[in-house]
Amino acid sequence: MLGRTYPAATSGEATLWNIYPELLSPDLKLAVQSVLATGLPKSMTVPGSSASGRKLFVFRGERGVGVMEVGEAAVQAPGCETDERVRLLHQAMHDALTGLPNRRQFSHDLHENLPVQAPQNLAFMQIDLDDFKPVNDTLGHAAGDLVLKETAERLQAVLGEGETAYRLAGDEFAVIQRGGRPGQAERLAESIVDAFRAPFSIEGIEVFVGASVGIAVAPEDGDDGEQLMRAADIALYAAKNDGRGRARAFNRSMLIMLEQREMLRRSLRVALRECQSFIEYQPIAEAAAIVGFEALLRWEHPFAGTVPPGVFIPIAEADGLMGEIGEWVLEQACRQAVTWPEHFTVAVNLSPAEFLRKGLTDRVANILDAVGLPPDRLELEVTESVLLERSTNNLDTLHTLEVLGVRISLDDFGTRYSSLAYLKNFPFDTIKIDRYFIKDVETDDKSQTIVGSIISLAHGLGMRVVAEGVENAAQADWLRRRGCDRLQGNLLSVPMPAEPIETFLRHTSMAAS
Repeated sequence: MLGRTYPAATSGEATLWNIYPELLSPDLKLAVQSVLATGLPKSMTVPGSSASGRKLFVFRGERGVGVMEVGEAAVQAPGCETDERVRLLHQAMHDALTGLPNRRQFSHDLHENLPVQAPQNLAFMQIDLDDFKPVNDTLGHAAGDLVLKETAERLQAVLGEGETAYRLAGDEFAVIQRGGRPGQAERLAESIVDAFRAPFSIEGIEVFVGASVGIAVAPEDGDDGEQLMRAADIALYAAKNDGRGRARAFNRSMLIMLEQREMLRRSLRVALRECQSFIEYQPIAEAAAIVGFEALLRWEHPFAGTVPPGVFIPIAEADGLMGEIGEWVLEQACRQAVTWPEHFTVAVNLSPAEFLRKGLTDRVANILDAVGLPPDRLELEVTESVLLERSTNNLDTLHTLEVLGVRISLDDFGTRYSSLAYLKNFPFDTIKIDRYFIKDVETDDKSQTIVGSIISLAHGLGMRVVAEGVENAAQADWLRRRGCDRLQGNLLSVPMPAEPIETFLRHTSMAAS
């Protein structure tokens, strides 16, 4: 087998076409250009003296396009590469699972194409798969590998000339687009997002794994690799923060948002020291009577004002602070519940970071003993995302809490993965229907079907149902007619500090003795 590398420049390409004029045929020329763009080698047959034609193996070498004629003896000469060297080079520069160029090839290609020369530009897209981890955790790594392989195929299917996809690590992919016209990067990114809207079929099971894309364009967003990658990473963070399954192009305002987030991150540690956090309580009603409250954490920043939990809790989780914060919330809520009527319960949210922290059941038991609250008056709320990590350990934790007498609630049901296996295998007392399905439940047929089905399912499994986000009497009436056990929302009351609760209970017609 003889291998020789030809320069990829225009003059070099002419040399390649002179040596192998057969490659000028439209199909074969397109195949060679694909090798140049993607780095993926191809075997092809060109017309020759034999009936079967000449067998060529075309690859992207260090200096351009490499061609090896299959069947010839290997020749060692200047500029020649043996089959073994080419194979090793390909392995070093490509991902073994997907066949895509790897991070090493990506770094080489990015360096080779920067800085760009006007009027040319280069777009870099950083791609993360959404909800890929649940596939690995619930169906196994073999299923995850199949998703990654098909991810490579879907990316390749939407790429055109001058566009190359790479697998960087895990479920992180990238695309380099060379010489695109204005708006072309955004169109390609949207095509990538659209390519992942269809489900993946894994051994007859349909799973949905979306894609979020961050876009940076050289030279305006940076003209070296580090700048461009940072800009794309910021844009990807914005895409995920906006709800995932979308593409975002970098702009300078994203830097301001990132700086604000970093300011909040630093301030959060100060807030813990200076007790800027407090708890509000929102009532929960059953059969037109208050039966308890949910404890809701709040942060009053001295300059920024009230910071929403959806903003600061992910920061606290990322910084490893939720263990300390969660323990404080649990103790304060239990101490407050002791002062309420003895049949009232208190519901406390457990973040995934707090739930996965070792010693949760011991902390809960110690707090209940210290404050004197009966375990059946405490309800711990977990979301479906908690259950995706270390399922066996999670099951043990939930069963231990059940043995303690603590109630367990599955929060925000229907908005995440909603695997029915969770309801079968985990000891939940309550399912909470997310406000997304409640906001138009009195008028929308689809919401009515979903909510009605959840209520029937929960009751069939012996579980209580709580509807969150009840804002008006029409919603409450519809839910009560369908057998929803408990209601929570601003129709009953907005969340309130601890001090007004006694007055609220004295004056509300829903208070029960």
